[in-house]
Amino acid sequence: MTAWPDGIDGLCYGGDYNPEQWPRDVWAEDARLMRQAGVNLVTVGVFSWAWLEPEEGRFEFGWLDEVLDLLHGHGIRVDLATATAAPPPWFSRRHPESLPVDRAGQRLWPGSRQTFCPSSAAYRAGAVRLASSLAKRYAGHPALALWHVHNEYGCHNAHCWCDASAEAFRGWLRRRYGDLDQLNHAWGTAFWSQRYGDWEEIGPPRLAPTFVNPTQQLDWWRFSSAELLECYRAEREVLARHAPAIPVTTNFMLARFKPVDAWAWAPELDLVSNDHYLLGEDPLAHVDLALAGDLSRSLAGGAPWLLMEHSTSAVNWQARNLAKRPGQLRRDSLAHVARGADGVLFFQWRQSRAGAEKFHSAMVPHAGTGTRIWREVVELGGELERIAEVKGSRVDAEVALLWDWEAWWAAELDAHPSADLSYLSLVRDHHTALWRLGVTADLAQPGADLERYRLVLAPSLYLVSDAAAANLRGFVEGGGSLLVQFFSGIVDQHDHLRLGGYPGAFRELLGVRVEEFCPLPAGGRVQLDDGSTGSLWSEVVHAERAEVLARYADGPAAGGPAVTCNGSAWYVSTRLAGDDLRRLLGAVCNHAGVAPGGGSAPPEGVELVRRRSLGGDRPVSWLFAINHGERPATVEATGVELLTGVEVGGRLPLPGGAVAIVREDGA
Repeated sequence: MTAWPDGIDGLCYGGDYNPEQWPRDVWAEDARLMRQAGVNLVTVGVFSWAWLEPEEGRFEFGWLDEVLDLLHGHGIRVDLATATAAPPPWFSRRHPESLPVDRAGQRLWPGSRQTFCPSSAAYRAGAVRLASSLAKRYAGHPALALWHVHNEYGCHNAHCWCDASAEAFRGWLRRRYGDLDQLNHAWGTAFWSQRYGDWEEIGPPRLAPTFVNPTQQLDWWRFSSAELLECYRAEREVLARHAPAIPVTTNFMLARFKPVDAWAWAPELDLVSNDHYLLGEDPLAHVDLALAGDLSRSLAGGAPWLLMEHSTSAVNWQARNLAKRPGQLRRDSLAHVARGADGVLFFQWRQSRAGAEKFHSAMVPHAGTGTRIWREVVELGGELERIAEVKGSRVDAEVALLWDWEAWWAAELDAHPSADLSYLSLVRDHHTALWRLGVTADLAQPGADLERYRLVLAPSLYLVSDAAAANLRGFVEGGGSLLVQFFSGIVDQHDHLRLGGYPGAFRELLGVRVEEFCPLPAGGRVQLDDGSTGSLWSEVVHAERAEVLARYADGPAAGGPAVTCNGSAWYVSTRLAGDDLRRLLGAVCNHAGVAPGGGSAPPEGVELVRRRSLGGDRPVSWLFAINHGERPATVEATGVELLTGVEVGGRLPLPGGAVAIVREDGA
């Protein structure tokens, strides 16, 4: 069950607060402005290791005592970070073996952040020492509401190829396989004379003359995610020992972050939290935001989650850091709430005057409070107070979109049919089509309980275990509908091919047999006889029991099936263009009995999501309607619009860029 930050009744609002960057006379002004903006939660100490422990074993907490007391005096709760994401220069000097090593064997040096190897014994000891000291001192502080372990695990050091990592990798492999015979079988070492006769012969998949063993690479991704998780667990344990009543979290970077298998991490968090930053030049950035929100909610098991970081305007790390347009700060924030967030926090409170992130926007910008950004920050704080009643409600979803980090890692290994295949892009295709249809989806693992869903989508699920394949087969046999895209069911958990024809694990269920992959050249297109267009991929498909819905009109598989249906199981053997995929998924949703959240597909650019109360004598739902376009639109809604208090009697006008939240009593 999700544990919420202690002492906060409504939605959380605030951001990262870094007082160590500012003189003391600014601190009191910060606290006053936080009250003015409606801030009730700030993250403190994320990058303050050098200030908390200026030399090994000597701690200075006086300044942090002063900050926490000041915040408490202004009624602001604290998400206290363990500060372990940025070892200070003294640490790297005393423990040079803790610095990370790249795949080519080059040592990476201090001067940045996350300058450590996740397998380093010195780093782990230092991190636990710091976390323990913080826990002992602040466990009973009245401002403390949440523990924040580390920051964005693996953001810059997801893999380290040093000797300590090699030794840890061998230990992980011993625990996974038990003996070398099992490992040799799993890694297929009969190929290229790779058979191992001693554990010490095994190393990380370092830079080699050509392709490194694919299962070795896959296991390396598994190991690297697990090593970071062990770092988190070590800190969490000391925090929980000293302050068992305070929930513990760490911030993910969903949904574009590949290295960390968040399905494995989520059960270890008392509260799922996420950082999300828009790609400024992506015309569908608002849909990427929705995917991140849906994944965050799904990792939380449908429970509320916390948006730990996003930006008020521009970031600092993209090639062109585009400023947000007027109203976008509000629109983005409320879009996260629509997808299940019960808190909205920014990086950061006050915009830095020095350092690598000085051009990253903040709640208090360089130009101060006489700015559009500040006015929007204050307005958003007031609006979050007005919609506090949505706290604890759940998001409706009848569709599950399969998301699996191991399948992602495996699908993008080298020596595959097409280097153009991007797992994330193919998942986004399906999510975007659903978004445009007004259909909200959860993300789910292939082996998860899918009984509550009507429809499951499997975009290019290259790797799937026997148990997960049986789970999907049972879902269809139990009355569910399933759509599978090309390059799915191809290998087992060891990256071994399933023989007898593709799509391997799903061949019988789908009623098709694929004889050969026919990936397309860069920029290539194929036409289908129903007018659709495909790209990236085509296949020689034999419809053994399935009905053919569309055939290839040209290309390497001309005349053969392209889209098929076997009862309630669909197969798509190419990457359909956006409008074509939307039409197909619309038909599949209709077959499965899935209706858009607003009753019908929304106008172009309009997002519709519904949150619903749990139980009670009078069930309540809230329809979030967000117009991401510039043109006015109208949607169907009945109830009270919370932001304005206006009664809505069936038709809700939605100007360009507008947001409306309608309470639908008795829904």
